[in-house]
Amino acid sequence: MNTILYHLFVFVLIASAFHPVQAQQTPSATNDSVQNTEGGPTEWAAYGRDLQGSRYLPVSKINRDNIHQLHVAWSYRTGEAESEYATEKPASFQATPVMVDGTLYLSTPLGRVVALDPATGEELWEFDPNIDRDIRYGDFANRGVSVWLDKSASENDPCRRRIFVGTAQSQLIALDAKEGKRCSGFGRNGSVNLLEGLRIPPREPAAFTLTSPPLAANGLVVVGSSIADNTWPDPASGEVRAYDARTGELVWSWDPVPQNPDDPPYDEWRGEMAHKTGGANAWSVLSADPDRDLVFIPTSSAAPDYYGVLRLGDNRYANSIVALRLSTGVRVWSFQTVHHDLWDYDNAAPPALTTIRKDDAEIPAVIQATKTGMMYILNRETGKPIFPVQERPVPGSDIPLEEASPTQPFTEVTPSLSPHQFSLEQVWGITEEDRSACYETVKGLRNEGIFTPPSEQGTLVMPSNIGGAHWGGVAVDPVKQIAVVPVNRTAAMVQLIPREKYDPDQLGEEDKRLGHDYEYNPMYGTPYVMRRRLLLSPSGLPCSPPPFGSLVAINLKTGDKLWDVPLGSMSRFAKSDKADYIRQMESWGSVNLGGPIITEGGLVFIGAALNDRLHAFDIETGQLLWTGTLPASGRATPMSYQLASGEQFVVISVGGGGSFGEGDYVVAFRLNRDSLRID
Repeated sequence: MNTILYHLFVFVLIASAFHPVQAQQTPSATNDSVQNTEGGPTEWAAYGRDLQGSRYLPVSKINRDNIHQLHVAWSYRTGEAESEYATEKPASFQATPVMVDGTLYLSTPLGRVVALDPATGEELWEFDPNIDRDIRYGDFANRGVSVWLDKSASENDPCRRRIFVGTAQSQLIALDAKEGKRCSGFGRNGSVNLLEGLRIPPREPAAFTLTSPPLAANGLVVVGSSIADNTWPDPASGEVRAYDARTGELVWSWDPVPQNPDDPPYDEWRGEMAHKTGGANAWSVLSADPDRDLVFIPTSSAAPDYYGVLRLGDNRYANSIVALRLSTGVRVWSFQTVHHDLWDYDNAAPPALTTIRKDDAEIPAVIQATKTGMMYILNRETGKPIFPVQERPVPGSDIPLEEASPTQPFTEVTPSLSPHQFSLEQVWGITEEDRSACYETVKGLRNEGIFTPPSEQGTLVMPSNIGGAHWGGVAVDPVKQIAVVPVNRTAAMVQLIPREKYDPDQLGEEDKRLGHDYEYNPMYGTPYVMRRRLLLSPSGLPCSPPPFGSLVAINLKTGDKLWDVPLGSMSRFAKSDKADYIRQMESWGSVNLGGPIITEGGLVFIGAALNDRLHAFDIETGQLLWTGTLPASGRATPMSYQLASGEQFVVISVGGGGSFGEGDYVVAFRLNRDSLRID
């Protein structure tokens, strides 16, 4: 198999399994106000900097005028790239650190928590939960920790400031922020077993994990889950649960698959497994509005992803953004982004909360970017669209007994972030051989635009199951009223193979799962085996035209697209005998995973692409102003902070695994320092 194709396919396998929750912050970051704290320390106290998930730092020490002076300040290695940390399945370093009380905290793929000096990168303490490494968890990934301050505790009491981390081994652990020791009063010796109390327990330990930070707010710790949801129709249930931040006692639990006949969507689930299914879980990062007592839940698809006969109906609250009462878990409102999902179009991006100025009014908003390439901008209090959404007819299914939704919700003002169509006339390739091979593949697929249901003949899926928008999510500049989001623009195919026609013994090496051309999933309990892959040419590049990945900005005042630029490059995969098009490849963008941040200095920082770079773009124009070299690709969302000294740092975790490169680095940049060698 071509090397590029191999790397990209591994990328898709890992991306499709990702099922990423969020963090607590200091009082100065718990509302929508923007405070410029140029004279003192400015913290990054949650995965998204604040509970709202804005990813905006009101600091401008690093700006458009001096960005060229940005150099590596320090680097730190977790050590997990060493053989002593070997795991059954490759790990992926995706953490976004947090910085509070003058200390930087981060998590590793193995659930270890590390405290660093934010000025030097010196390790202050390290905690290891010693999770089993010989289990093939859905993901050996951990996107970060959350912090919480117990204001009722005395200044010197242990665990007054707590660090919460979730692990692949289904643990919720509370640590003392000063020393990294377990908070013994939380759960059982500082830990809660998240497998306890599930409506449907997982069939095996690897089928239920945590990959995202919990959300800690108002004395509660709220967690979702990562579930293997495309193998059985009844995988683990996807309850979202809140625990007392001091004791670890369960406070409330909310199930996205309605169990109460009095719940309005109960009748929207029909079929043999309708109320017995699992999934629809929240694996992405959660957001919260503590002042309004709201927590926002982005839910995923019901199981199995590509066959819905056992769960007919719209399947609300799956594929939705749901506002729950933070204190009780009672649903306040919900908005469904995909009805009766048949494409693995779960809500992977964290909801981003902001205030929008529209028609001389200030509207509290929540922004949800989706794998379908649409960005829904909703009223945070009611769930009603701020910019219109229209139900439009979409293709029907030709699978027996399947009932695809006749309509899907499309944004009317905000344009699609990724194409919804890919025709034969658009087939692309760098050579005639590539174009011909892609053409032959595409012409045999059912292809009626976005939401064409899976079929026995094979269906073209555009955007693919990795998106469109992905778990990298949205960053918001609340002053300039701009939202920025990374997207992929690659096509895929999915096919349902009748079980009686599927013989795994007849598959060649190029056709088997994991690391080869197709990914197969047995979908036990259904009449079909599913297979899918990205549509790639013999050279390994996508059959869909460049840019393969982009960074897009939306004007939140109008809902219009502000700019759209290629993100990164895949030129490092070019072979030497094709050096003549390397320069062209630099402008073709890259498939990407990882998110952006915005600073008051007018900059958007993002890694995410496959070119081993941290990028800085102009927030108003989209112009690429600077790139910083990394030891591997930054398959994580960066963060930034300002110390009491007035120095601003930008930090990113490096070593996402697979095509993103192996590594266990944390790299920090600052101004006016000599560049350091990263060994």
